Amino acid sequence: MRVTLLGTGDTTGTPTVGCDCDTCEAARERDVERTRFSVHVENERTDESLLIDFSPDFRSQFLRDEVPLPDAAVITHIHFDHLDGLGNVFRVLDSLEVYAADETDPETGKSVAETIRDDYHYLEPLTVVPTTPLETVRTCGLDVTLVPVDHPPLVCYGLVVEDPVTGAKLSITGDTSYEVPAASRDVLADADLLLADAIVPASLCDHHPIGGRHEDAEGTPRTFGTKHMTREGALAMAEKLDADRTRLVHLAHFYPVEEAFAEPLAVDGETYVL
Repeated sequence: MRVTLLGTGDTTGTPTVGCDCDTCEAARERDVERTRFSVHVENERTDESLLIDFSPDFRSQFLRDEVPLPDAAVITHIHFDHLDGLGNVFRVLDSLEVYAADETDPETGKSVAETIRDDYHYLEPLTVVPTTPLETVRTCGLDVTLVPVDHPPLVCYGLVVEDPVTGAKLSITGDTSYEVPAASRDVLADADLLLADAIVPASLCDHHPIGGRHEDAEGTPRTFGTKHMTREGALAMAEKLDADRTRLVHLAHFYPVEEAFAEPLAVDGETYVL
């Protein structure tokens, strides 16, 4: 299983358009970037590829990293930075199965699968496959399980990708607060590689209108506001899940420059063979 981090940034990415903060300037100087979130998983046994989330930066990501076009995809939730690249399949792919949760979201009155089917009804190559969370499906020769997480106000899912032959396991928290349900944590546990949402360091919670949540024993917030884990929260989650290796993703340009490129914060283009 070859895992390529196509996009490791948050909604605006790093560098952010029009921003001259120290972190964005350092990214330009280092010639690194964090585009909007997406992960490419290649099954080298079957010569098939799975794409997790369709970043708006789809075109530039695939040209930059020269990974194979996907044979199937998973969409974790309907925020634009995880979904709006889906239009790129037009005249690029002949067919694509897209797996998405079948649970109705009280906020929208639709499931993620229904929203994708309605919004992208004009894409003939697209086949939406409604998928029940915590039930494993097989695609591209890999076992994929969506797991509910906490990203209010919308439903959102992390996921696990496992190779049934080699036992290799990739876990992705998805966009989430620290309040990941116990059943989901059980599925995410014991991964060879964990990709964990860590939008900002906990020190920046002072700048959020509602501060931080889910403090540890020392009072350090593990959630920034309501929607995303802090760096400290993501590392605590990784320890709880007993991951062999952890990379922090969905990173904002608000990280202070002296912390923005330190381990284990990921940048685009990293590749891992599990």
